[in-house]
Amino acid sequence: MAVGAAKKAAPAKSTAEGAAKSTGESAAKSTGESAAKSPAASAAKKTAKKPAKAAAKKTAEQAAKKIAPAEHVGKKAAPAKAAAKKTAKKAAKKAAPVKKIAVAPPSGESPTALVRRARRINRELAEVYPYAHPELDFDNPFQLLVATVLSAQTTDLRVNQTTPALFARYPTPEDLAAANPEEVEEILRPCGFFRAKTRSVIGLSKALTEDFGGEVPGRLEDLVKLPGVGRKTAFVVLGNAYGRPGITVDTHFQRLVRRWRWTDETDPDKIEAAVGALFPKSDWTDLSHHVIWHGRRICHARKPACGACPIAPLCPAYGEGETDPEKAQKLLKYEKGGFPGQRLKPPQAYLDAGGKAAPPLGAA
Repeated sequence: MAVGAAKKAAPAKSTAEGAAKSTGESAAKSTGESAAKSPAASAAKKTAKKPAKAAAKKTAEQAAKKIAPAEHVGKKAAPAKAAAKKTAKKAAKKAAPVKKIAVAPPSGESPTALVRRARRINRELAEVYPYAHPELDFDNPFQLLVATVLSAQTTDLRVNQTTPALFARYPTPEDLAAANPEEVEEILRPCGFFRAKTRSVIGLSKALTEDFGGEVPGRLEDLVKLPGVGRKTAFVVLGNAYGRPGITVDTHFQRLVRRWRWTDETDPDKIEAAVGALFPKSDWTDLSHHVIWHGRRICHARKPACGACPIAPLCPAYGEGETDPEKAQKLLKYEKGGFPGQRLKPPQAYLDAGGKAAPPLGAA
């Protein structure tokens, strides 16, 4: 068929040459291009390509079918090895340092202006919350680690009301590692998801006992290997039990840094990297406290108290919440609104500033 198309195209070429002799070089070029674009030439080209493409596709499919069974057998032969490899990859990913990413400032704001505004917000919040601290009760790194794991999907207050009974009965990793799961579940029931949390705290206690001599490790790469421990939990422990800087990206932190347009990222690891680039590392732990406290007390998810916000002039999202000062004042929570905080045993500095301890579990 390609030969026939070529023969059909030949008269067109002859016509073009004849026209070139009689009308000039430009006419020849035009006629030649028309011949090249003719239906016959296109059909020849398509016909030549189809068999080769179909044959290549068929060969690739046959090769894939031959290889697939071998891979399947390999997976069945070594399930333990595959599972171990997957677990190792997850731990390495959680411990890996987050790559720095470019910070995209709000429209019309230069990167330098964004850094200055972000740091000014942090300074303003430091004056509003000079006594900011982790709102989980703990006496040692082990208690802080367990309490942080339990705080998922519930309030710090609920955890603080629950952990006294847990630590009174199981004060060390060795004790909790050997605990009866049903008894632990009963203690943790008020925290919600108590079965999963029981597995996590018993599992991490066993890991601490077997791999770390009953001590909570002070390195990120070790902490994230423990059951139920991710980067957020690890940084809470590192920053507040060992004094090693870290950014705690919880739900409050994510909401506020996006409202302030410090970043548009939604992934916690990318938020950590973007915000970390705006501040010196030495500020990271206190910055986390300031942002989280502000999110809990004033800049709420559904009804932000914009009219009572001390950083309103610096906030691009001002007006999303109540702007009337009197109405906004009624939305304040915890000590800003005259209510108890979340800790049963808060630091003395918090009490000296007018903060109130939370009531124990079951109190009226």
